[in-house]
Amino acid sequence: MLRTNQLKRALLEGKEVFGVMASMPTAASIELIGEAGFDYVVIDTEHVLINPETVEHMIRTAESYGMTPLVRVADTEPKQLLRLLDGGAQGIVLPNVESAASLANAVAACKYAPEGARSLNAGRPGGFGKSSLVEYVGQANQETMVIAMIESCRGVQQIEAICAVPGLDMVLEGAADLSQSLGVTWQTDHPDVVQSLEHVQRTAQAFGIPYGAFLRHSRAKARWQARGVHTFMLGDERGIAFRALQKSLHEAKDVSH
Repeated sequence: MLRTNQLKRALLEGKEVFGVMASMPTAASIELIGEAGFDYVVIDTEHVLINPETVEHMIRTAESYGMTPLVRVADTEPKQLLRLLDGGAQGIVLPNVESAASLANAVAACKYAPEGARSLNAGRPGGFGKSSLVEYVGQANQETMVIAMIESCRGVQQIEAICAVPGLDMVLEGAADLSQSLGVTWQTDHPDVVQSLEHVQRTAQAFGIPYGAFLRHSRAKARWQARGVHTFMLGDERGIAFRALQKSLHEAKDVSH
């Protein structure tokens, strides 16, 4: 059945929301994230080898926690986007968006006519035809999110044109790859990177489009809040788990000595 996109509602209401990247290909990861209380999760299929059935199980698990399931794709091939949405994804995260044209094509693949050209299907989101599919089509267009990650110099340069594309629901930071594009690999706090991120956020805000920022250190949230940002990502669960495990081990070793 088609579910209300709680993340989209929260963004429209200006509420503070927190998400995390799910990079471990298992529904158990989503259970941990859901129990921890996150508002949304981004299932990563760009950097992770993961089969379609597992993605669907992860989406179902997110649904059981009332958490909005988004999927980051490897590319914008329309049939890939179609299958993920038919599997229940409530939003598609597009990596490294660099042009209005590529974004417009992705939006068309994610939306039914007249807003796009998504192929009709009465699968999971449509309740297998339980209710009016005519109504479902309109509701699906309202609930489905399209999110653009800006991860390159060209993306930054084209941000105004990108934000002008109808159907864009959120712009998400991509500081890591952006730092590489700017020639300062992994220096996400480098002035050039920060300036580019702020330019993207400022432009998105001017177009009325929410901006999602990654919180990489303790001071980051306050800085973004001061700029009017309410949507945050805490990295990926692998990194969070690794740091927690490492800290626990170091503390145990210190106690033993």
